[in-house]
Amino acid sequence: MQVRPIRNESDYTATMHRIEALWGAPPATPEGDELEILVTLAEAYDRQHYPIDLPDPVEAIKFRLEQQGKDYRALIGIIGQRTRVYEVMRRARPLSLNMIRKLHRDLEIPAEILIQPAGKPARRPVRRSRGLRVRRSA
Repeated sequence: MQVRPIRNESDYTATMHRIEALWGAPPATPEGDELEILVTLAEAYDRQHYPIDLPDPVEAIKFRLEQQGKDYRALIGIIGQRTRVYEVMRRARPLSLNMIRKLHRDLEIPAEILIQPAGKPARRPVRRSRGLRVRRSA
């Protein structure tokens, strides 16, 4: 067993081929130990060179609700009243610390996902008045 650090893509490719060859090796054998070490090295290389961004907090909430077969009404009482729920889900209002705690506790969404800023708020169409504007004088 000759294990070396993964320094570049060719090392990574060679390591992945060796992992495939060793896949299914019984634990506590020389092949099983080599497999465990190589998997650990490959995971470290992946984390460093191909990081995965955390999902958007609102998208994470939507996903969890979908998993549980629920809709926004399930958030009433967790986030607040109906209007507050819709403001948060439209991204017009950020999550407060109290909301984050309750979402983490009740829906088991990781807090690290919820504490990051949500995406940009949805743009509302500009309403233009059709009549004349009346200017108030002070």
